[in-house]
Amino acid sequence: MEKMNWYGTYSLTLREIKRFLRVYHQTIFTPVVSALIFLAVFVLAIGSHKGEVSGIKFINFMGYGLIAMSIVQNAFANSSSSFIMSKMLGYISDILTPPFGSVEIIIAFTVGAVLRGMFVGIAVAVALIPFVDYTLAHPFLLVFYVLASCTLLGKLGLLSGLISNSFDQHSAITSYLITPLSFLSGTFYSVQSLPPIFQQINLLNPFFYIIDGFRYCLTDQADGNITGGILFLMISNGIMYALLVKLIDKGWRIKS
Repeated sequence: MEKMNWYGTYSLTLREIKRFLRVYHQTIFTPVVSALIFLAVFVLAIGSHKGEVSGIKFINFMGYGLIAMSIVQNAFANSSSSFIMSKMLGYISDILTPPFGSVEIIIAFTVGAVLRGMFVGIAVAVALIPFVDYTLAHPFLLVFYVLASCTLLGKLGLLSGLISNSFDQHSAITSYLITPLSFLSGTFYSVQSLPPIFQQINLLNPFFYIIDGFRYCLTDQADGNITGGILFLMISNGIMYALLVKLIDKGWRIKS
């Protein structure tokens, strides 16, 4: 087993963090504006006709879902855009040069994704303070959900970067997979209102477990099985890690 290159991992991680902080207006503030617009549109459109959803005040239900959605979407965007950019601009060869291995690459890109997701989540939560009431039913579980969710989406972003050979392909994955899954996961409604067949399909949607678990940590109310959601996130993270190690070690779509 190769020795872990901790200094190299630290350097690559620092590069990932500085990359998104350098354009904070785009990577952190833009998601805040988007969340505020979504909240305003939905509350103005149907808020007055909907008192509670799953026992939670509608504006709070919406606000909690928007925070979770912003966290995971930006965690995915950070690792995916960074990796595909390294391929398009040609400096992927510097990352793949020893003593960097697959483990160091996965850790660096994932940590960058986690931190961006957390920064965006905090910024969105602060921006929603005038409109949303906050409670905290399960603080330690909330930490787990945020970290596990960002880690999973960071790895998914890395996989998207591996698959994509152009920005068009990357955009297609985001538009046809990530965005629909996040919007259809119960961000704006309770999945209990869906027909039974769609409720069963949603059990395969990781975004459902992420957003439902996030709300549960704040309100103690959940649409799904929390234990099942925790296991789903842990198993998904393990599978994604093993898959990425194998693909990067093989140089799949990154080595000519």
